[in-house]
Amino acid sequence: MTQHTVVSVGIDDIAIHFPRLYLDMKDFAALRGEDYDKLNKGLGLQAMSIPDVHEDTATMGAMAVMRLIDRNNLDPRTIGRMYLGTESALDGAKPTATYILDMLTQRYAERFGEDCFRNCDVVDMTFACIGGVDALHTTLDWAARPSGKDERIGIVIFSDNAKYDLGSSGEYTQGAGGGALLIRQNPRLLEIPDCWGVSTTPVHDFFKPRRKVSIRSVISSVMDLAQETGQTVRKGIVERMIRHLPKSTVRRLGIFAHGEQTVSVHRDEPIFDGQFSNRCYQDAVRQAFHNFMERAERMERWQDGDERLTEQWSRIIMHLPYAFQAKRMFPDVFRHDRIGTPIWEDVLLQIGEPPNPPTQQQKRHKEIYEQEMDVYRRSISKTPEYLHFHATKIEKGQRASSLIGNQYTGSIFLALMSTLESDLEENENIDGATFGLCGYGSGAKAKVFEAIVQPGWREVVARWNLFERLAGRIAIDHLTYENLHKGIQEESVVPPTEEFALVDVAENEEYEGQRTYRWISKK
Repeated sequence: MTQHTVVSVGIDDIAIHFPRLYLDMKDFAALRGEDYDKLNKGLGLQAMSIPDVHEDTATMGAMAVMRLIDRNNLDPRTIGRMYLGTESALDGAKPTATYILDMLTQRYAERFGEDCFRNCDVVDMTFACIGGVDALHTTLDWAARPSGKDERIGIVIFSDNAKYDLGSSGEYTQGAGGGALLIRQNPRLLEIPDCWGVSTTPVHDFFKPRRKVSIRSVISSVMDLAQETGQTVRKGIVERMIRHLPKSTVRRLGIFAHGEQTVSVHRDEPIFDGQFSNRCYQDAVRQAFHNFMERAERMERWQDGDERLTEQWSRIIMHLPYAFQAKRMFPDVFRHDRIGTPIWEDVLLQIGEPPNPPTQQQKRHKEIYEQEMDVYRRSISKTPEYLHFHATKIEKGQRASSLIGNQYTGSIFLALMSTLESDLEENENIDGATFGLCGYGSGAKAKVFEAIVQPGWREVVARWNLFERLAGRIAIDHLTYENLHKGIQEESVVPPTEEFALVDVAENEEYEGQRTYRWISKK
């Protein structure tokens, strides 16, 4: 039997790109009549990143990869794969990663040749917000395998535009950005051991269905618009138009060209249930955490003792759809990891025992139990023990999230960058420290894994300048924000310069929807 040597593999560097534009949460609160203190102090929100007209999932991802390549002097011909995690794909069949590859080829062809990315394996991976973690998981496995004399170098890309309906309960959690992880053996930043906890359940807490639109509803909407603008609409006109369609030349054109009565329509804005999604998040992370502990014990990576696992983790990095999500969701894991310890006994003296779960015969009481548990978790989160835990383990990860908003697949990695740069600025000694990471994607899946900080982390992190770059963005007003959201802003708010830009989306019948990108140099 062939034995393979266990190698160190992990994240060598991280790059992030976010739009230059942002909407201040004070302006958003005024626009929607919301309580700013609730958004800021309750959820940790300060600003949301908003893509400009020329920006999309592909441009943000390409900008991050370019930053990673240039900073590390990488030869594109040595990059074996680039896997993209996204839930903001630009096409139903053509991977968004191929658009990123096209832009990068334009940028590096003169120096490295037209085929510099020809042998690079690319694909999109989609599982809501955990797609980036999935791409990381599989790329680590690939990079760790022997490959003759050549080192396997991979890049994990994450890029999303977290967009919700105007006026919806999710609107204030919007954000956007792209990023890239450099994956290789003997990494300078973080080693990631091959031990993963997983929890998957098929639920509908958040999803983006292919909606159906009928030809009747389209015609009716046009007639309603005509009436709103003062046009006279004769009685029965909709029915007469529908009867006339089979012999009309109009029928042979457009989205109803093949005689269908309905057409599928995709929207970036999701259907979601916020409270249900929070419960799915809590349950998935807790179950993945337990699965991780079981696997770690079997692999003898962790020996049960007085110090619980979450105490062994110096930092805990989590998916943050809004900045304070981890603070509000982690009390469940905190409770389960401390039952039977003196710390938990102190907590019980303050808040009492948790509610009793309903029996199989009491299924009708499940909703009441969930409500009681939500109250109990909030009680845990207010205890001195938990507040200290959060301040030392989790808080640094939410700092950048407060300024950017939700990044979907990238939010966990933004929290990681936020933590490491904050530790660098505060001169923390985290050499050899173990971080616990908890990713989540609606639908639903959670993954728990570890990362070990390497001795060279300071040199890597010192080149990020994350918070300095965030401070240089441009605020927009609410009218510009809504025009961008609706797609009716015709020109870029800030003309693109020294960046990739979307320059055309074809409207002709033969190549309808084909997207064209170009590098825009200084003017």
